[in-house]
Amino acid sequence: MKIEQKWREYREKINNFSATEDFTKPKYYVLIEFPYPSGQGLHVGHTRSNVAMDVVARKRRMQGFNVLYPIGWDSFGLPAENYAIKNNIHPKVVTEQNIQNFKSQLKFLGISFDWNREINTTNVDYYKWTQWIFSRLFENGLAAKKNTRVNWCTSCKCVLANEEVISGKCERCSHTVIQKEKSQWILKIANYAQRLLDDLNLVDYPKRVRIQQENWIGKSQGAAIKFKISPEISCDIYLEVFTTRPETIFGVTYLVIAPENNIINTYNSKIKNIQDIYKYREESLRKNDFERAEIAKEKTGIEIKGLFAINPVNNDHIPIFIADYVLSEYGTGAVMAVPAHDERDWQFAQKYNINIKKVVENTQKSGIVNDEVYTGDGVLINSEFLDGLSIENARSCIIKKLQELNAGDFKINYKLKDWIFSRQRYWGEPIPIIDCPHCGHVLDENLPVELPDINNFKPLETGESILQSLPWSNVLCPKCGLPSKRETDTMPQWAGSSWYFLRYLDPENAKNFADMKKINYWMPVDWYNGGMEHTTLHLLYSRFWHKFLYDIGAVSTPEPYAKRTSHGLILSENGEKMSKSRENVIDPTDIVKKYGADAFRLYILFIGDFEQAVLWNSGSILGCVRFIEKIFGLTKILVKTNKIRDNISKILNITTKKVSEDIENLKFNTAISAMMTFVNDIKNTGEITLGELDIFTKLLGPFAPFLVDEIREITGLKDIISEFWPDYNSELINSGNINIVLQINGKIKSTISVDPNTTKEDIIKLAESNEKISKIINGQNIQKKIYISKKIVNFVINF
Repeated sequence: MKIEQKWREYREKINNFSATEDFTKPKYYVLIEFPYPSGQGLHVGHTRSNVAMDVVARKRRMQGFNVLYPIGWDSFGLPAENYAIKNNIHPKVVTEQNIQNFKSQLKFLGISFDWNREINTTNVDYYKWTQWIFSRLFENGLAAKKNTRVNWCTSCKCVLANEEVISGKCERCSHTVIQKEKSQWILKIANYAQRLLDDLNLVDYPKRVRIQQENWIGKSQGAAIKFKISPEISCDIYLEVFTTRPETIFGVTYLVIAPENNIINTYNSKIKNIQDIYKYREESLRKNDFERAEIAKEKTGIEIKGLFAINPVNNDHIPIFIADYVLSEYGTGAVMAVPAHDERDWQFAQKYNINIKKVVENTQKSGIVNDEVYTGDGVLINSEFLDGLSIENARSCIIKKLQELNAGDFKINYKLKDWIFSRQRYWGEPIPIIDCPHCGHVLDENLPVELPDINNFKPLETGESILQSLPWSNVLCPKCGLPSKRETDTMPQWAGSSWYFLRYLDPENAKNFADMKKINYWMPVDWYNGGMEHTTLHLLYSRFWHKFLYDIGAVSTPEPYAKRTSHGLILSENGEKMSKSRENVIDPTDIVKKYGADAFRLYILFIGDFEQAVLWNSGSILGCVRFIEKIFGLTKILVKTNKIRDNISKILNITTKKVSEDIENLKFNTAISAMMTFVNDIKNTGEITLGELDIFTKLLGPFAPFLVDEIREITGLKDIISEFWPDYNSELINSGNINIVLQINGKIKSTISVDPNTTKEDIIKLAESNEKISKIINGQNIQKKIYISKKIVNFVINF
């Protein structure tokens, strides 16, 4: 511990990890999602990304890059405010205390952050620019206020985004979330839907992250179709549906609309069962969107008696139902039902005894879901002029017909909806808008609009922010001078995190959010790592803001991140997600105090596949402690010559290649395994030369920096900060090698190339550390390890 503290203080004193302003050097921008400084502090799961990207940053510095690896705090939001209300303390005080705790923990771990660029979203010098970006969005028509259905937490008395609602409960307080209509500020992210999709081709994202982005945006092609409503209602009144299967229009036997649809109130005098409709609608509004759209739940609905729709292509009269699984905010809030060719529609039709009409015939006799539903390819039947056509031809034909009838047209639809941006709370960025009775919504250009310093933060009983009751909200309109009101909703926590990576470039700039020269040099972020839970909305929101800034010439790249990776969770020893409420949180500081930061860093990377969820095991860290002891023991068998022995040269090159490549592929566990194998090989020879130790400690440095600093000092090697990452000789690695086939239960999974003189034990170790093999055997019960000399390693596993 004394050794680690010595080097911790030394590095901080000489400021080794600050990015320079030398724009002639090649740059590399490494980014982690900046943490929310909660009162719980960091637990071991939070540190997985920090340590992993620290390895990347340290390697890049040794490769000659000007590296930016910054840190900051995403510190607005509900948790701090709720804690402040409960404990009668200002959220600013809570936030500052939590930040100090987080900083202490991170510095303890030896993360090589550039602390000179530290940012905090609650600092007025930061959120001034968050407000500036909102102002530009407003000026360009991308920020507006409108009535919309929202998720409303009955306890927090605040609007929640969809992702903040878990199984109908508030993510923060676990109280019931209901649906209600409120006037909200929205950002028109849907305007950028196609670009957000197209520009995924410009970036290096894992397949699963890309799929999540694509699914959330949800592009679909089909047709918008108008169904007139009858009887005795103007021919201009119709329900519009969007469908990806317009060719099945002759199979439509009913329509379903959302309970909130305006035709219910508009034509309530014509609806014979209006009281039943009102009752069903009231019950629906108690549910959130997640509950209503849940696929597995039984579908409910009620027919609107007194109204019906008219199919535009054959004038059939079609019953109209309301059902809570149709959401007014998605699509048009109305769907056409073809129960013969849709499983959900079929179940609904069966329950309510609705006619089922088959219009697609299965010519291949395959793909039948059940006796009544067919969703596969085929030809059209019972569809008049479409009969005999393939689905593709029928689709283009029916769209043309709908156009002729002025009853529909081709349409592209997106699931992505505009971003609800208002929060009825105190602890957030004030929205820089003044509501004037004469001029309407007017920008407050006198930025920053600062939060007033108050002691009572509890929302009003009406559910509005406490800010609404303060004199702070009373202002004069900057246009006409009339008495007006400030906007008292604040921005969501997402706001500050949608552009923070830009402020790191120039955190002290008072004239701009960042100087354009610095933006041109540093952007885009070269490697961004974060949790899988943030690969949808945070990624979309920040990409949207960046694209807007690109459009107005404020940044120079269309995408903020060139590469994005994600790490798996570290679960508690019983397999649960770590949380304070479960009392299963492991504080990294406790582990470091007991075993040291280097042992902790090695274990957090050795614990398993970085991209998969893994179980924490406090006992297993002892293996990393013993590894450190072995490494330190190398100084006792040191031969002070810079020569690299012939019998070690190949092993050292293989290790260098393995560690170098594994860092790039996030295979930190197998990189450490390779270094363990090297140390065992060296121990078997009984000595190590200074030249060999020099190269090995360079490989180890990003993983265990304190240990390496100490070893290099006591052996007279140069400070690793001034050293370069070692190269390897591919020809030497492959010369004279033999290929070993690797099998799982007799099935070939991979191969490795080894020196013919490699021992059986070392070959099995190399086989176990192979990327494909280690992924399969991770956590499995290996019954046998079979080695056929110089040919095969076969692992027998009981899955």
